[in-house]
Amino acid sequence: MFTRQRPESQTRPQEARARFRAGLVATTSGWSHGYVQANLVAVPAQHAIALRRFAVRNPRACPLLDVVGPGRFWTDLAFGADLRRDLPAYRVWSKGELVAERTDVADLWGGDLVTLLTGCTFTFEPFLERAGIPLRHLEQGVNVPMYRTNLKALGARRFRGPVVVSMRPMPARMADHAAAITADMPYAHGAPVHIGRPSAIGIRDLGKPDFGDPVRLREDDVPVFWACGVTLQEAVVKAKLPFAITHAPGHMLITDRRAKINGTGEIRVIR
Repeated sequence: MFTRQRPESQTRPQEARARFRAGLVATTSGWSHGYVQANLVAVPAQHAIALRRFAVRNPRACPLLDVVGPGRFWTDLAFGADLRRDLPAYRVWSKGELVAERTDVADLWGGDLVTLLTGCTFTFEPFLERAGIPLRHLEQGVNVPMYRTNLKALGARRFRGPVVVSMRPMPARMADHAAAITADMPYAHGAPVHIGRPSAIGIRDLGKPDFGDPVRLREDDVPVFWACGVTLQEAVVKAKLPFAITHAPGHMLITDRRAKINGTGEIRVIR
């Protein structure tokens, strides 16, 4: 049984952002079908060049869509959006430690913050659904599971760390089709980085994700892993910056840009 259509899937991006600004907290998987979603990381300007370099060196995990700042909180990707208020949930970091989880970070938004927006796998999920490929996390009403791996991202100065992946189980016969669909969406992480044995990429227990929620596999399912934008967040955490703001995993910025297949469409991936 495939995922049923949800009312959030037809919500326009501006309406979704308004609901989040008003205080709604929800994972954005399944929201605003056909529109690009983005990860958010904001760091002091003195660290922004190196962090941008990290993203450019790791385009599968961190497809860079926009760089905003310093001090600005708007983006051409989403008309009228306030990056301080329009995501469902944020995390605040100090010296590598999580110090707060909030729905609004306007009072913390300093004039020297530079924000990186990177692509998200939630963007391609509607294309998988249209192809008849089930999304188990939506069927089960949970956040997508995400895991640290033994794959190493290419470092840039103080920024380094593991590649984080998101996992979507599906019938084995559908995995190649899913890979072909997502390969044509490089701004949303592109093709999977691994299909099959979790241990091959350093994941010991699928039932214990590092981020998100565990998902039950069906008997004929195989785990399919895509590079995840939390890779950038992990690099920031490991760098132990004095201050940083990120989205909470699974709680993304929904942009006004239309998602496209067979190329980047309206999205220009920054290099």
